[in-house]
Amino acid sequence: MRIATTIFLTDETISPVRLARELEQRGFSGLYLPEHTHIPVSRETPAPMGEPLSREYGRSLDPFVALGQAAAVTERLALGTGITLVAEHDPIVLAKQVATLDFLSGGRFTFGVGYGWNVEEAADHGVRWATRRNLVRDRMALMRALWAEEPRSYEGEFESVRASYAHPKPLTAPRGRAGAEPLTGPRTLIGGAAGPKLFAHIAEYADGWMPLGGSGLTRSLPALRQAWRDAGREGEGPEIVPCGVVPSQGKLAHYQDLGVSEVILDLPSAGEAEVVRALDEFAQYL
Repeated sequence: MRIATTIFLTDETISPVRLARELEQRGFSGLYLPEHTHIPVSRETPAPMGEPLSREYGRSLDPFVALGQAAAVTERLALGTGITLVAEHDPIVLAKQVATLDFLSGGRFTFGVGYGWNVEEAADHGVRWATRRNLVRDRMALMRALWAEEPRSYEGEFESVRASYAHPKPLTAPRGRAGAEPLTGPRTLIGGAAGPKLFAHIAEYADGWMPLGGSGLTRSLPALRQAWRDAGREGEGPEIVPCGVVPSQGKLAHYQDLGVSEVILDLPSAGEAEVVRALDEFAQYL
């Protein structure tokens, strides 16, 4: 089981370059970064992680720029978003960003996809909250069309694109789906709370699930794996990658027994000295 990390990198924390080098030197498998474009001051949406909302949410670095820096100073470290708020992006531009980062890193990118929790943030991007899940699904299909080897058009409920030349391509090979176009693009994990709609979307257009924290997996995984089989997906089943985990030996052993392939440990959003101390503490789990 691979041990990766996640952190809110901000203008006040350790830099992406220093963190990436420290992670690779110690043997951690990856670095995943969250995303918030902004946090409206007048926010009425309660934060699911509790109030008051921590300072780092309004100061986070752009994950694609930060991961580009991390890619440039490492050779083996996997890089990912945990998660990208796809509904807040132009999908044609996002497809280019994802493909470029995957190409320049040598295929090390994992595309963590999510729907968000902050209604006001999404509204400033023109997102109608009730439609955001279907909007993300539509935009993912458009991006897959741009990532295909041959020019392919897409016409969906919310988005469309003409058959286009769009390079570079992500380096991950297409994955088969019974009765449907193969999945193109990098390894894709969807974040979100367990439920039939989420599991159906994972089975339709992703490679696995990125649950926050990882609680309740024993109850949830049978339903997800059944949705995977019902969708005619090939292979042993979806990847399970809990994110933001506060580790213990017992917890990690439990995840391994459940078939979890990777765990993403939660680092403090802090300066260099505090983050390095946390890495030294987490090294016991490698």
